Amino acid sequence: MSIDVQNQTVLITGANRGIGKAILETAIAQGAKKVYAAVRDPDSVAGLVAEHGDKIVPVTVDLQAPETIHDAAAVATDVNIVINNAGILRTNDVLSPEVFADYEAEHQTNVLGWLHVAQAFAPVLKANGGGALVQLNSVVSIKSFSDFASYSASKAASYSLTQALRDRLSDQHTAVVSVHPGPIKTDMAHNAGLEASADSPTVVAEAIFAALREGRFHVFPDAMAKEFESAYQSYAQSVVEAEVTEPA
Repeated sequence: MSIDVQNQTVLITGANRGIGKAILETAIAQGAKKVYAAVRDPDSVAGLVAEHGDKIVPVTVDLQAPETIHDAAAVATDVNIVINNAGILRTNDVLSPEVFADYEAEHQTNVLGWLHVAQAFAPVLKANGGGALVQLNSVVSIKSFSDFASYSASKAASYSLTQALRDRLSDQHTAVVSVHPGPIKTDMAHNAGLEASADSPTVVAEAIFAALREGRFHVFPDAMAKEFESAYQSYAQSVVEAEVTEPA
């Protein structure tokens, strides 16, 4: 399935900064008709509204508060492309006592929050002809790193759900895209000590809309991610994206 962002209505979670803001600005630059900026604090996108006018519609979404997601779906009934960018990262060691609380928070946001987004917006996308559902996963969804073990686990779970959603939503002609960036210049990368090796958020945004046009499921947008892609591509095509009979 192929979809061009031009003249489409897009919803982006975490649209007020970092990758989310880059996705919003790229969507507008490529001709999106309207962008719902889905953020915890609508005032945080006041500058974007001032810059782009009524093309930007703030809407309250907190991935740890499922009711806000479902309320947003009741408002954004004209949406064609939903991009779930928001997420959290904690950096305690896997053997630290604090890692349990870290993983609970990351799982609630990065996994359950994503599932609530999918369930809330799948019927909206179906009613509007199919559209697309995009999830920001990470290279850590396919390779765990000990410094980010709980985050890696949450992203592995969200990647698994993304694969299931791709299969489940194909009948309603909804394209599902799984995005796997490496370090990107964001507050998250800075706080994790990864900013020195990070690429621009615009690289991710442009890769997402290119993948939607080209009908691709996996997106490995930046320099580190492309190294993962070269090793992972054969498995992804032969197993993840292939028609495989479900186990008994």
